[in-house]
Amino acid sequence: MSANDPFARLPQAATFTVASTTITDGAAWSLEQLSSSVPGGKDISPQLSWSGAPDGTKSYAVTVYDPDAPTGSGFWHWAVADIPATVTELPEGAGDDSGSGLPEGAFQLPNDARLARFIGAAPPAGHGPHRYFVVVHALDVESVSIPADATPAVLGFTMSSHTLGRAVLIATAETPHADEDTERIEVSRLIPAPPAPSSPRTALSSLPTTTGRKSARGGASASPSR
Repeated sequence: MSANDPFARLPQAATFTVASTTITDGAAWSLEQLSSSVPGGKDISPQLSWSGAPDGTKSYAVTVYDPDAPTGSGFWHWAVADIPATVTELPEGAGDDSGSGLPEGAFQLPNDARLARFIGAAPPAGHGPHRYFVVVHALDVESVSIPADATPAVLGFTMSSHTLGRAVLIATAETPHADEDTERIEVSRLIPAPPAPSSPRTALSSLPTTTGRKSARGGASASPSR
């Protein structure tokens, strides 16, 4: 995919540190963080912890965004706003339907699937690797003051004039082209299964017999195989 930087057109901001037990920067998502539409995927939001935010930080927001989605506007997978400045960690799975793992006062906005929760990665088959920008935004306001049903794009627009710093991790995901999956399946079919072991009784039963029904020409004929 192109090296589209989702922050290239935004005001510059300081950087600080974000770490995760479930994300390795630049590496593929763990299976649990993939969409439930992918075999084995569970839509579990990643664990995040951060430190070193700029002075004056009054709240945080967390977003997960795929700039490589074939939509013309990317795809927002998660957006959390109004995380208090005293909070510096979200546990794994905080972004479930209930948001029970979120701190008091924080709320989830509907993602681009219109679900107020984390939705995992599921790039289109054969579309190449996708990048997922996992970002903690340090803001100079205690609340972004937007409706709970606002879009992540509205959150981003509102944050642009209040962002003091960003901490970024990038995860990746790729779905093989369907033809590649089919090829692997077909190759596996070419590998013959090992023959079943034969017993002495089986060997004797396979010997030709001398009895059979008379054919129309007077010869013996065996029963047709099925």
